[in-house]
Amino acid sequence: MKRILFFVIICFFGSCKEQRKHQRFLPDSNAKINHLTVVMPKKSWSGALGETTRSLLETPYEGLPFDEPQFSLQYMPPKAFTGFARNSRNVLWFVNDSIGGFQLAEDYMAKPQVVARVMGEDDEVQAFYLEENIALFKATLTLAEQKEKIRRIKKSPVKASELGERFQVNLPYPTAYNTVKDTTNFVWIQKDIPKGHMNLIAYTLPGSALQGNVKKRILALRDSIGKVYVPGRLKESYMITEKAYRPYFYKTQRKGRLTYITKGTWEVANDFMAGPFVNYMIRDTLKNRWMVVEGFSFAPSSSKRDQMFELNAIIDAVEFK
Repeated sequence: MKRILFFVIICFFGSCKEQRKHQRFLPDSNAKINHLTVVMPKKSWSGALGETTRSLLETPYEGLPFDEPQFSLQYMPPKAFTGFARNSRNVLWFVNDSIGGFQLAEDYMAKPQVVARVMGEDDEVQAFYLEENIALFKATLTLAEQKEKIRRIKKSPVKASELGERFQVNLPYPTAYNTVKDTTNFVWIQKDIPKGHMNLIAYTLPGSALQGNVKKRILALRDSIGKVYVPGRLKESYMITEKAYRPYFYKTQRKGRLTYITKGTWEVANDFMAGPFVNYMIRDTLKNRWMVVEGFSFAPSSSKRDQMFELNAIIDAVEFK
């Protein structure tokens, strides 16, 4: 089964590339970040197939204080999926077909665009193919959305920043962010949003900083940085990692560099403030240091998924000079 699925995907990409060689124009796609158009019959959407689709794609976005779906789904019946509706940037398209399969394509009806076609003779078969390929589909969507977010940011980027110059990195972020604090080894920039703010902080640590239990060291180090550099509203208050929330930890290779990613919730010691954060610790072997870039938001009365997605996309785009 896996061999068949892989073959179908590769063939679909190949056919799309051949089509694009002869295609003179594709309209610009449209949609909010992390929004997905789902095309299937109304009966299927109200039944088991729709329930399966929602359960697979509305899983919680990691690291938020309250559950918010990873993707926002917009249902559309097949008859309505014509004209401008086909310009949606992300499309999950269910098709009744005697030959079952999962097809994934980019820039199929618009650009940029990700289109997944799930085929099968009935809802049960289509649900099977979606479940078999959901990890690939979600990973593809996430990467495409990060790329789209950075593309939008680069329409109005900061040309030169204290953060980039201080640490010899390129970090794309929009002009809406302003410098809050700039010291020898710590830079804090902030973007005002309705009833809150989004923040990026950056600093370096010695190459030996993560000796011992890495997870405990990461949390201890960010708490010590918060105590010194990120004060709360009240005297002797400062940002720490929320003790009641177990963070997500990931060890990965990012552009050839060892990277630890931590997602969780912060709070303020001796005050009532809290919110989500994402922390990247990136190994810089040439300078024998850890480059740390963290994003966190404070917006008590609003959804935080899109805020954290923006911060994560910015951090993930960092490049060393």
